[in-house]
Amino acid sequence: MVDIYWRIAMEGDAPALRLGDITRGGFGPFLPGSLGPGLRTGASDGYGPLDYMAEVARSTEQAGFVGGLMPSFPQTDDPWAAAAALAHDTSTYRFMIAFQPGFLHPVQAARMSATLQAATGGRVVYNIISGGGGPQQLWWGDRVDHDDRYARTSEFLDVLKGVWHGPYDHEGRFYRVEGGALPPELRGQPFPEIYFSGSSPAAIAAAGRHADYYLSWLEPFDALAEKFDLVRRHSDTPPKFAVRVDVLARETEAQAWEEIERGWERLGETERTPEASESVGWRRGREFTAGTGDAYRDLEVQPNVWGGFNRLRPGPLFGLVGDYHQVAARLDELITLGVDAFILAGVPHLEEAQRVGRNVLPLLKGKPS
Repeated sequence: MVDIYWRIAMEGDAPALRLGDITRGGFGPFLPGSLGPGLRTGASDGYGPLDYMAEVARSTEQAGFVGGLMPSFPQTDDPWAAAAALAHDTSTYRFMIAFQPGFLHPVQAARMSATLQAATGGRVVYNIISGGGGPQQLWWGDRVDHDDRYARTSEFLDVLKGVWHGPYDHEGRFYRVEGGALPPELRGQPFPEIYFSGSSPAAIAAAGRHADYYLSWLEPFDALAEKFDLVRRHSDTPPKFAVRVDVLARETEAQAWEEIERGWERLGETERTPEASESVGWRRGREFTAGTGDAYRDLEVQPNVWGGFNRLRPGPLFGLVGDYHQVAARLDELITLGVDAFILAGVPHLEEAQRVGRNVLPLLKGKPS
């Protein structure tokens, strides 16, 4: 069985948002009409961002998604606080909390996580991110370089696991702990599954030590298979594999590509070239589309796999475009390739989650959990 998550809009959303309806500013593209980098949905009428997150969570749980990814960026609400608030709106829904270990001490992370596990009946999942550098990393006040961020992450997880099963002593490069342990009433809570992302050698080495699921952005399928093989070779106990996939699925393939075309036409020439990133995953994606033409269909690197999503909205480069059967078929191909879990996404988050849950998930041969 395959676990399928949906990305929850932690930065706000708009019901009528379409591809390409973004402007640039702050840390990158953000939605129009916002009070900052991210649109605050209707707070003036009493319906605020948390209400919208709750609606997405309830809807995706009913649609067959196992849980929701709760991203963490400078422009988002805090995923820890939001998960605690949303827990009572769902019954089995898992909360995949994204966080960077550098900005939270592992002892405090252990206590927070165990408390939330107790409150939710064990529905916390970790999405460990070590940071892509650049302005977002500086926003946190973090100047640790790329490889050291992964070394810090690995040590953080060593300490977190040690404290969880403590008492635990540790003296390392980044952290020092003496007698670290959970409060007695929290001991015995299940340790959250770890989704670990990163495409660099330092990231893959850390993932090989800690990941339950190695999480990658979508790439051309052959490249993705090679990356999975690399992770297996660097792992004492090979993890499962997960892929973050943007989805634009419609009743017909022509309708799906018409959506892409409309978004593409709304962009100016300068907006079609996204800003560079320190992220190795981002650079890998750019290499796969290097030398392509200026037409939007030139970025289709294999059937229904399109490498231009980051030109139309923030996020990964690659996603799936096609009719419901085509998108389901591509997801099944990825399952055959070795993918055990997906994080799907679409904008607007609520309407697209309902569309995918109603029209794509039932077509999968590799059935969701």
